[in-house]
Amino acid sequence: MDDIRIPNEATYAPIALTDLLVAAPLASRILLGATLPGRAIQLAALGLYAGSVARDWSARREMKRIDFLIEYGADIRSVDPQPHDFRRREIEELGGELNDGYVATRPPRQELAREVNAVLTDYLASVTGQRVETSSEIRSLSLAGLVFPFALGTCDVLSGDIAIFRDTGIFEAHVICHEFVHRKGYLKEMHAQALAYLALRNSGVDYLVQSARAERLQRQIRVLSGDDPAAFREMVAHARLREELEEDFMALRPDPGVYQSLVGSGMKQVYELRMKATGQNGLSDYDEGFTNFLFTFARSTTALQPREHAAV
Repeated sequence: MDDIRIPNEATYAPIALTDLLVAAPLASRILLGATLPGRAIQLAALGLYAGSVARDWSARREMKRIDFLIEYGADIRSVDPQPHDFRRREIEELGGELNDGYVATRPPRQELAREVNAVLTDYLASVTGQRVETSSEIRSLSLAGLVFPFALGTCDVLSGDIAIFRDTGIFEAHVICHEFVHRKGYLKEMHAQALAYLALRNSGVDYLVQSARAERLQRQIRVLSGDDPAAFREMVAHARLREELEEDFMALRPDPGVYQSLVGSGMKQVYELRMKATGQNGLSDYDEGFTNFLFTFARSTTALQPREHAAV
């Protein structure tokens, strides 16, 4: 099997290089009363960042990328809309599966990240015949969390630097895996959603399978509840999940604070436009597009034989 290694050197820096690029001059001015030391740090960070990005780009040129239409019979603009009654039935089925197979324990975040990365690497290799090795490093702090207060995590797709902003319980494995898909070179959000789900769902590890099912369930609930947090919570309550699961679901849609309301709504519009400019459908790719993809793949007769029997 062909192996390639993407260095992701920026992910091993103690502080995100992009944060240094933005914050160093300001911090220098506040702490020292002068901008020159901050500018020097900024230039050094820029050099490290540019070098890391160049080496990663060079390594990614050797990647074998998945053709979603050939492999799964579905892609961003080639999915069948899942009927409303199918969504409701799936919510009931997934809720029952989560209740019956509930697993309370999971590894600490960094250990979980290493396991998720290994599972994703194995899954992609089973599809493409190529192992793409990448960093398992993740951060808990990043200035991106202030810019995108609605996000659970972010990935700088140039350097592969990833930050996970808060603990999401059973969803954390999927959140991490989604960002790792970006790190491996898949930029579109529906692709990240789908590959993360399929990797975890077929991992054979109970708490990873649980995370995939939980992600699929909450995305179905989001499709039916729209942008209304109260409707989301009401549908979660009607799913009759066990208490531990319900708490994790409810925590996904807290009532937004003033900052989240003002900044989050504006940045969502910007992000929506950015997604559409890169050939995506918009923020709906996270939930409606993702669930339509799985629905289409499950019904498809064009997927290649090796993946026809993968759990969907």
